[in-house]
Order: sequence, then structure tokens, then C-alpha cells
Amino acid sequence: MIVTVQSTGVSAADVVAVARTDTRVEISPEAIAAMAASRAIVDGIEASGRPVYGVSTGFGALASTSIDPSRRAELQHALIRSHAAGIGAPMPREVVRAMMLLRVRSLALGRSGVRPVLAQGLVDLLNHDITPWVPEHGSLGASGDLAPLAHCALVLLGEGWVVGKDGSRVAGSEALRAAGLQPLDLAAKEGLALINGTDGMLGMLLLAIADARHLFTMADVTAALAIEAMLGSDRPFLPELHEIRPHPGQAASAANIHRLLQGSAIMDSHRDDLAHAVQDAYSMRCAPQVAGAARDTLDFVVTTCGRELVSVVDNPVVLPDGRVESTGNFHGAPLGFAADYLAIAAAEVGAIAERRVDRLLDVTRSRDLPPFLSPDAGVNSGLMIAQYTAAGIVAENRRLAAPASVDSLPTSGMQEDHVSMGWSAAKKLRTVLDNLTSLLAVELLSAVRGLQLREPLTPSPAGRAAVTAVRPFAGTPGPDVFLAPVLEQARTVVAGPALRAEIEATVGRLD
Repeated sequence: MIVTVQSTGVSAADVVAVARTDTRVEISPEAIAAMAASRAIVDGIEASGRPVYGVSTGFGALASTSIDPSRRAELQHALIRSHAAGIGAPMPREVVRAMMLLRVRSLALGRSGVRPVLAQGLVDLLNHDITPWVPEHGSLGASGDLAPLAHCALVLLGEGWVVGKDGSRVAGSEALRAAGLQPLDLAAKEGLALINGTDGMLGMLLLAIADARHLFTMADVTAALAIEAMLGSDRPFLPELHEIRPHPGQAASAANIHRLLQGSAIMDSHRDDLAHAVQDAYSMRCAPQVAGAARDTLDFVVTTCGRELVSVVDNPVVLPDGRVESTGNFHGAPLGFAADYLAIAAAEVGAIAERRVDRLLDVTRSRDLPPFLSPDAGVNSGLMIAQYTAAGIVAENRRLAAPASVDSLPTSGMQEDHVSMGWSAAKKLRTVLDNLTSLLAVELLSAVRGLQLREPLTPSPAGRAAVTAVRPFAGTPGPDVFLAPVLEQARTVVAGPALRAEIEATVGRLD
């Protein structure tokens, strides 16, 4: 597969493919022409001697400082070096690759006034699997992700650091030499164009969208399994009950759960039992209301990112009529708000899953399942401490759900007196989603244990698929075992496509 960067940009799927695989990248002839036309305008400005921000002046609070023509290339190099001021552990490879592709996308729109060789330089890093060492701290989402993008740009100059294959830190010059690539010399405006954008936070959000879309469907799966194991009712998930409250995410989640609960001897065993509870607890009955609201939140984030993918977020921008105008389009507020909103939603999907786990383990509420799902409780603790772990993760997610985007701090001598904190919002969203994977893993294991303890009654097709997926590493209910590796493998099942594909092969596609 090859991703071609057009003069109209790239798709979200393109970004995920390049970030997470070795998909090659190329630039279309139309994008090259658009960049060349834009650069010709900047060259004309330079020749005229007109003062233009970022071309013939300094940056930020130094915007009124005129730069002599003989030092304008030096200015661009100095900008990259000074702004590559991050600190901390390196960002994951997929984030850096997404960020670089998105910067190529932005340059290829033909509004940044750079030579095509600049975008090609970033493409060369991607195609040679060179990942700049981008520290986790440094961006305020002010003029976009200045520091992270500067760490990427510095490698183009043959400086800075890259991440070695063994995770070590390697000199950028060494990485270029090993790949047969030459360092670039920057011209006027080009340093600024390499770093002034929302590419880091957008890249993290696009990856988060892909993860959240899968996890929200898996949350319906684990919820259905838990409801089945607890002898819950499938009636609250009937479609006519969700048509009267027409939130699309809620209807989709309810349809998933209802479909997953069909064909179950466990469900049939109590369907007409008068002693059965008239109403299930909220964590069971309201599962689609919570997970559905999260789905609708995700739709909002998808819309926001779709707009950003076709946006010009550089500053200044070069307009086709020859004007070079300063903008605030690099401000990350739209993405920061979206990341914070999705973190809140994902945290709640995990929180309600933990409540179902607690109910499964509690002998007073689990409808005749043994304490902590152990056939020999007392000597054995079963899944007691797995629920402790889940509770601790829920608590952390609640802290992480506090919005970063309201925490502006002024910088650059009060020139940048309101910043978005979008990088921080997107970074903590990734942690929330990783935590959600763990919470759903605990629910998956707990629900499978419950289904196994309902034997000889047979579970739904989804339940049988889940038992088949989990039994090889978790075994059957019995004496206590070392639980951490079991939970790690349950995480792998939740995060991967295999269980969902197996279930869908039987019950049909899940929304």
C-alpha cells in the first residue's frame, strides 16, 4: 500500500496506516506544483524587501525585529534549534509518524510558501523508518505543537536525535548517513512552516478515534457477556425502547447488546421466571445509554478531526493572490476540547464496566454465582483483586478526565497569552483509552468465569466465542493462579480483532 499526499490532503485512514505500519508515502505532482507556486510568492516578497512576519522578521514576541536578508536562512535554523526544547521520555513511534505525515499534508496544501524538497525530506524519514526522538513534554498547543515538530525538523537538518531500533537515542546525523540521506538547508519562512501546526495533537486524536471506535464496540460485547452471566434481561435493549429516545449511539449500542444475548440457554433459563428481578441494576440496564453517549461523543470528535484534516494551520499563510497573512489557525482549541470530551466519555465507559465486574463478584448481587467467582472461596480469592485493579484504574481515569484545555498558561512574553493545552489533552486521552482496554479485559475475564460457572447451561454464540478465546490462557474456574499474565492476555484479546471477528461471523456485524 502507498499513501499519496494530495494537494487536498490525506484521509484519517491514511494517517493510521502510515503511523502503525510501514506504509510508504509519496507526494502527488499536483501537491508539488502547489508548493512550488506558493514558494514563488515568498521568493518575490524576499526580493521586494517587504517586512513580513516569519519571512523578514523574528518570531513571537520578536515579531517586530527586522532580520537582515543575509541572516534569514540562519534565522530559520536557529528557530528549529531553539524550539527543539522538549524534555522527557520519547513519544511512541506511531505518534511521531502520524505527526510527520500530517505536517507533509499541511505543506502540500500549498499555503506555506516552502519548497517541495522540504515535504519530501519528511517523506524520506517516513519511508526509511527514521523516527525522530520527540520528548513528551514541550507543547502547549500554542502556535500548534512547536517543540515536538521542531524535534522532527531538527533531524532534517542532520541534527537532533532519533529513536534507534533498540529504543536507544541515536544522533540524527548518523541516522541520515545510514539511510543515504542528505541534511537540508532551510530558506526564508521554511523553519516556521515546519513547526507551526496542530499535527501532533491531531495525529494522537486520529489514532485515538481508531482505538475508541473498536473499544466502544468491545464494551458492548463485554457488557452483554456480563449481563448474560448475571442472569440479566435482554428486554431493556429492545429497539422500540430506543426509538423513543433517538440518540443514534444509544440505539446502536442497544442493538449490539440485544443481538449478542440471543441464542442463549442461560438467558432462556430465567426468561419466564416470576422470581426474576423486574428491573436490572443501572450498570446492566443503562449500558447502551452510557456507551451510546460515548459513541455520539466520538462522532463529534470525528467531525472535528475531519475539518482539521482539510485545514491550513500554518502561520503566516501564503494566499494565491500573493498576500501573506498572519492567522490564529494554529490554535489547538478545537482539538483540545475534542480530546477532553472523548476522555470523559471513555472514562465513563470504563467506570460502568467496573460496576458490572463488582456485581459479578458479589455473592449478594450476582444471582447465585459463588463469591468472587471462585468455586472454593475462602482458601481461594478468585477475581477479588482483579476488581481492586479495575477500581484503581477507574479512579485514575477520573483524574485524567479533568480537562486540560481549560488550563491555559501565557508564554512568549505575553504574545501567546492564551494556549490550548491540546497536546496534553490528546496525550492523556491515549492513557484513558489504554486504561479502558484494561477495564474491559477485567470484565471479559469476569464474565467468562461467570458463564463457565453457569454450566451445564450453554451461553450465547458470543459467550461461546468468548469462552473459547479466554479458556486457553485462563483455564476453568478452580484454584487460584498467578493472575497478572492472565489479565495481560485478556487485554490482548480485547485490543485485537480476533474475538470480535469470531463473534460477528456468527451474529452479524456489530456497529
